[in-house]
Amino acid sequence: MTVLEGIQRSTEFLAKKEVESPRLQAELQLAHVLKLPRMRLYLDFERTLGAAEVDAFRELVRRRGAREPLQYITGSTSFCGLEIAVNSQVLIPRPDTELLAERGWQFLQEVSALNPEPFALDFGTGSGCVAIALAVNCPAARVGALDSSAEALELAQANAARHGVSERVEFINGARPAPIAGRKFHLIISNPPYIPTNEIESLQPEVRDYEPRQALDGGEDGLGFFRRLAEEGGPFLEPAGRLMVEFGDGQVEAVREIFESGKWIVEATQADYTQRPRIAILKRLDQTTDKHR
Repeated sequence: MTVLEGIQRSTEFLAKKEVESPRLQAELQLAHVLKLPRMRLYLDFERTLGAAEVDAFRELVRRRGAREPLQYITGSTSFCGLEIAVNSQVLIPRPDTELLAERGWQFLQEVSALNPEPFALDFGTGSGCVAIALAVNCPAARVGALDSSAEALELAQANAARHGVSERVEFINGARPAPIAGRKFHLIISNPPYIPTNEIESLQPEVRDYEPRQALDGGEDGLGFFRRLAEEGGPFLEPAGRLMVEFGDGQVEAVREIFESGKWIVEATQADYTQRPRIAILKRLDQTTDKHR
């Protein structure tokens, strides 16, 4: 079997399994097996694949045909230009969350002009992608990365080590604020679960059947974690600190109401790449100064 034949056959198989962009998926998997950039395949169409390469490629294609996400199959994804290891214990980072991380590190850079060591908390860190992006892009910052999953934290720690920020990222195991009692942060940032429970079964198989339910399920109306952050987050913020959260489609007004009724000010919202509201930037109503102390 040549490279081109392998791509063509796999594309047909994945198309029958209703996998989106089947040709691209086949090429990415073969490039992974051959340890080559995908575009290099176009220069090697006539290359004959060895038996071991064919077997490895077929197994990856079989898994993708079962709708397992490509990122879990290859074991990594790109986030803010950083290669992040992922597995079935963590949510696969989305491009929209890159926008959240970017707003976070921009704010920390502003804080660092007045505070030599800004402190951030990534609530529900998962793979650690947001915490690591903050630390990489704001070298002055320290970051707490909180998650209730020990397996997720183990992977996040490996990702932090890979990008040389282990000394500035503290990984904290806990589901509620108890493990961070008494601390204050200049920034609390979170991409919490926000899908209503009864909508999870209607999601694509890649999400519904493979990604961790606890990272998706936001409760009956999808807003449970926002209520928790509105109720419990304030005491953990420094004066003039910010809370930044990602939320789901159609949730902007409900999120606004939750926080405003909890004595927060919605300072700004930001749209995602499809121009849908996706991020809220909040501060406490009782903040009397805008100095980043």
